[in-house]
Amino acid sequence: MGILEKISEIEKEIARTQKNKATEYHLGLLKAKLAKYRAQLLEPSKSASSKGEGFDVMKSGDARVALIGFPSVGKVIRPPWPPKVLGLQSTFLSLMTSTASEAASYEFTTLTCIPGVIEYKGANIQLLDLPGIIEGAAQGKGRGRQVIAVARTADVIIMMLDATKGEVQRSLLEKELESVGIRLNKHKPNIYFKPKKGGGISFNSTVTLTQCSEKLVQLILHEYKIFNAEVLFREDCSPDEFIDVIVGNRVYMPCLYVYNKIDQISMEEVDRLARKPNSVVISCGMKLNLDYLLEMLWEYLALTCIYTKKRGQRPDFTDAIILRKGASVEHVCHRIHRSLASQFKYALVWGTSTKYSPQRVGLTHTMEHEDVIQIVKK
Repeated sequence: MGILEKISEIEKEIARTQKNKATEYHLGLLKAKLAKYRAQLLEPSKSASSKGEGFDVMKSGDARVALIGFPSVGKVIRPPWPPKVLGLQSTFLSLMTSTASEAASYEFTTLTCIPGVIEYKGANIQLLDLPGIIEGAAQGKGRGRQVIAVARTADVIIMMLDATKGEVQRSLLEKELESVGIRLNKHKPNIYFKPKKGGGISFNSTVTLTQCSEKLVQLILHEYKIFNAEVLFREDCSPDEFIDVIVGNRVYMPCLYVYNKIDQISMEEVDRLARKPNSVVISCGMKLNLDYLLEMLWEYLALTCIYTKKRGQRPDFTDAIILRKGASVEHVCHRIHRSLASQFKYALVWGTSTKYSPQRVGLTHTMEHEDVIQIVKK
């Protein structure tokens, strides 16, 4: 029996097993086996494959955003004729950047990864139009594995959905990404786990556990051939979250659900979709709400612009230094030049991060959006 058949068997077994106190250990073991087989499935085959067209794109700019969605629901790029069917990723990429991604009314027009760049608030955000995901992409259908591998390297995922299709697309895409270890809008489970060379399994928790027990934790660890380890639960986590911690290759990233084609549905439906968490409603065809989407994207990327100033001169507002939120003066020094931090004496900062302007600060001072900095060397 191949890995795909084993995965299918386990999924059927989980679906028909009634969830109660008596079956929780059985379900926990099945989930551990399922995660193990899925990990094996995603490993690249050892046999030498023929050279093909490169798929991944070199990382550039200040952040990377992956556009994920189903194959063409009719993708068009500002055509001269009236658009009968308005597209998702390819149309969006063409509107937001100066890149032309092929679009048509048949499936799989985008066959490789197409990069574009959004220039927003002084930052260059790399936008990747990935080929459409089909159901079963996690098992390698279509170009599923390559698409998902590139998605794992992104800072934010934009999930392009058809507002006229309801919630079907969203649930299918979430399921595909979940099965390959991409966790959307979730935080890493607060579980301390450390394998040891001896001493058996040491289990502790600082909270009352309602979903996991010591026996279930031991069974899951034994399934992974781990017989000596230290486990400490600092929050009430499920068996799935504990398996994620053991496997250790899960990616936790923010995701923005973008519903396109809102011009084809009722106002009540638009209002319902817009009120969902992490969701934005747009229309690429009528260019509706694209500015708000960019604002939300900036918020999710958690970027800050820092401007520099030379002594006796006005600040340079044309060339910003783009850093992550929470960056310190030391990060700014490293971005300007790697040896600047060692020659640093003090810095003068103007902006919202200071009590008064200018304020004399050290390397550990945390910068905020649109602060101005002047660095004084020794």
